[in-house]
Amino acid sequence: MPVAMILRHPSAQSEEELRRNILEVTVEQVIANLTVSHRSESIDNEPDTRELVFAGSFEEVNERFLKEEWSDGLPIVPPTRERVERFLAFSDRDPDEVLGVMLPDNRAATVWSVAVNGVMAGCRPEYMPILIALVEAMADPEYGVEHSGNTPGADTLIILNGPIIKRLRFNCTQGVMRDGFQPNTSIGRFWRLYLRNVVGFLPHKTDKATFGNTWRVVVAENEDALAHIGWEPLSVNMGYSAGDDTVTIARYTGGGMVSSMSGSTPEELLPYLADGVVKQTFWQVGFTVGQSYNRLRPLVLMSPIIAETIAKAGWSKQDLQRYLFDHARISARQFEVQQRDWRQMPIWNLTEEAANGNIPADLFAASSDPDRMIPLVWSPDHFMIVVTGDPLRTSCYAFGHNGYFGFPVARKIR
Repeated sequence: MPVAMILRHPSAQSEEELRRNILEVTVEQVIANLTVSHRSESIDNEPDTRELVFAGSFEEVNERFLKEEWSDGLPIVPPTRERVERFLAFSDRDPDEVLGVMLPDNRAATVWSVAVNGVMAGCRPEYMPILIALVEAMADPEYGVEHSGNTPGADTLIILNGPIIKRLRFNCTQGVMRDGFQPNTSIGRFWRLYLRNVVGFLPHKTDKATFGNTWRVVVAENEDALAHIGWEPLSVNMGYSAGDDTVTIARYTGGGMVSSMSGSTPEELLPYLADGVVKQTFWQVGFTVGQSYNRLRPLVLMSPIIAETIAKAGWSKQDLQRYLFDHARISARQFEVQQRDWRQMPIWNLTEEAANGNIPADLFAASSDPDRMIPLVWSPDHFMIVVTGDPLRTSCYAFGHNGYFGFPVARKIR
């Protein structure tokens, strides 16, 4: 496809610079692209599914995989046929079954390719049902895998629920986001390898992250802590039954620690958390109103001792979500400046948006006061709460969500 270049970024140029660069460079390329024949090109070096692509020592295999960009830069486990077959033995799915067709490379995601990348990532064969469920979730159009190389460089967090946490020995306590636990770590790495090798996201090519994030380890919810306080797990909020083994995925641009919260009641504790959520949600309000509507889903990881203190006061998870909805807010003035001046979006006035029927007037245009406080999301249940982490630390962790560029979806592990 012929491309005409715009020199530098439009937002970092004066009007005079932009006009000169467009007229002297871009327009000339546009005219050439429209008036000169261009040769079609195609890339046809895709190996067959079962084709042996290389034979050699461990070091030679890793060198070849690095050269071909099949590796993330760390040593991979060579995906020999024997190793792949061991993974396939942990699923009754046909190896050639197509779980979805992935953009941008428009490649079929098969059970076989799941096993290959699971081997490479250092997973154990018994993780195979989780890996299949993850790729099924990845293929869900609601998630939007095609946005995985976009500007903010967000990366996916995998959240695990169900008895499988204990059965396969996932860490769900201290250091839950730390590498060093094989299931949490290797499955997180699998996700990025699959994005690279099957979906088609390569740094400096189709992955255009400004800074980027590295892959995240799997976060397992502490369901013993939930049972103790009587709260339902995230899987129930995502439409499944308590006791189901599930994976939930969503993309987050980053996050921050809400550390050492102090208080013995929800009213004392939760102002810290509401402030932490707001601090992780600034330009992302464009997914509430602007770039999209009603697509923001902030996530909070909450240590068990904080959850227990809140529950001890008689609060449900829904009460907690309602508190965040009512208190994690920004002023209408700040919201509009964020959209109009910082992001240069065509949203100039929340009152006009409400008058046009695009947003709920009672939430976003209850008055004309520019200092009125408006919510980050449209509904309390849009705050996602996961209880996990060190049971004896009074801390939470708030994530900035990437909206429809990685919307939360879940799948049952079969």
